[in-house]
Amino acid sequence: MDIGSNAMDARSTSELLSTIKVVVVDDEHYMRKVVRTMLLGLGVRAVYDAADGPAGLEMIRTVVPDVVIVDWEMPGLDGAGFVRMVRSPRTFPYPNVPIVMLTGHGERSRVVEAIKIGVNEFLLKPVSSKALQDRLVAVLAKPRQMVQSGNYYGPVPRNLVTAVHADNDAAIAKLHLLN
Repeated sequence: MDIGSNAMDARSTSELLSTIKVVVVDDEHYMRKVVRTMLLGLGVRAVYDAADGPAGLEMIRTVVPDVVIVDWEMPGLDGAGFVRMVRSPRTFPYPNVPIVMLTGHGERSRVVEAIKIGVNEFLLKPVSSKALQDRLVAVLAKPRQMVQSGNYYGPVPRNLVTAVHADNDAAIAKLHLLN
């Protein structure tokens, strides 16, 4: 690949991100502010946030975002419950919206559960701008087909090995060493 096509890729990414709407659902005000700042820094112009799961569901209904970023640990309706409600095509109006799970919990069991409930991408806190951009581009530029299989509704699952990207591997390994 030559430098010209890399520049075009960067330009295309910038153009793509400048046109999307993102909803951030996290009970921690500071984390919503950090993610908002990162998104704005990446060129996303329309960022909406919600302080809990029910407000996030309502935000999706009113904003109809291109991507939702949701925290796992929230009081009341947690991130997993939130995803299950969104991924209910018979009861939720936008079950196909791409969902990125952003969490401080990188245990394999959490990653597996996230995949099983229909999360498109998984990010471990603290998140870098590059990792966030990579996930946004992945769900927008290379969307996976949505499928219904038994109780599962969500993106066609990838191999678990590729579900957690390389930039999370080191953080997950470090967490396991600390435990």
